[in-house]
Amino acid sequence: MRPAPGEVLHFSEDPTIDLFRPHLAPTSVKTTPYVWAVGHDRAPDYWFPRQCPRAMAWVGPDTTPADQSRIIGDGCGTRVHVIEYSWLEALRTVELYAYRLPAEPFEPAEAAVVATTEVTPLGPPERVGDLFELHAEAGIQLRVLPRLHEFWDAVITSTLEFSGIRLRNALPR
Repeated sequence: MRPAPGEVLHFSEDPTIDLFRPHLAPTSVKTTPYVWAVGHDRAPDYWFPRQCPRAMAWVGPDTTPADQSRIIGDGCGTRVHVIEYSWLEALRTVELYAYRLPAEPFEPAEAAVVATTEVTPLGPPERVGDLFELHAEAGIQLRVLPRLHEFWDAVITSTLEFSGIRLRNALPR
């Protein structure tokens, strides 16, 4: 599930959104309300239940072969996503939807894109489907570990590029 040219995506467990209104995320340090969405490259970051903590790492231009081998594995592709066992059932059963939004009101912001105006979806939401299958089709490793922190600590001190989402929901160290 990726956006087509001229589109960005917003993933949600709510299939009833008719209009996206800018809002302040409760955890945001920003003071401007936004509508958040993602482009093609970052869409896989959201192939999860919304509250699911996940750590993701991928090969970038400065990644060393040693770090790729140590964290992703030899012959295992260029990207890995990690969740905790306690989220496995939610990953299996979540009903996740993708809203296709017009790209033109959005501007880059960190790993996402943001708009400061209301945005109407281009059509009804699409059910994303089997998240395991989606990862497999994209060639992304999906790992399930008892806890995220050890993996996260290794990733953030490596030469891999990375992202962590909802890490505050991970099991404590």
